[in-house]
Amino acid sequence: MDKKAIFTQVSHLEERLGELHNELRGLKEQLAYLIEENHYLHVENENLRERLEVQEESHIETTTKDEKAKKSFVGEGYDNLARLYQEGFHVCNTHYGSIRSGGDDCLFCLSFLHQK
Repeated sequence: MDKKAIFTQVSHLEERLGELHNELRGLKEQLAYLIEENHYLHVENENLRERLEVQEESHIETTTKDEKAKKSFVGEGYDNLARLYQEGFHVCNTHYGSIRSGGDDCLFCLSFLHQK
């Protein structure tokens, strides 16, 4: 083989290595960017999940408190109406608040108190 051909071949190989080196550097920069972005998104995802869990817990607590309040309110109202009926007052919508005559039971009041 000729010395000039070997020198040309080595020069061509050196150019190709330089191009591959530049391409490898570009890929390395892209990889670093993607790793950084992935880490940022991972941290953001964790923060959002924590916020979502806190919101769900507060929503569950609020819903539970509201349900308890509704149940206790309904229970208190029912108890008050039953107490009024036992004291001798009408609790039905037709004669509400008026005194029941004698010891007779009012069918309207009883049906109202036994509704669920």
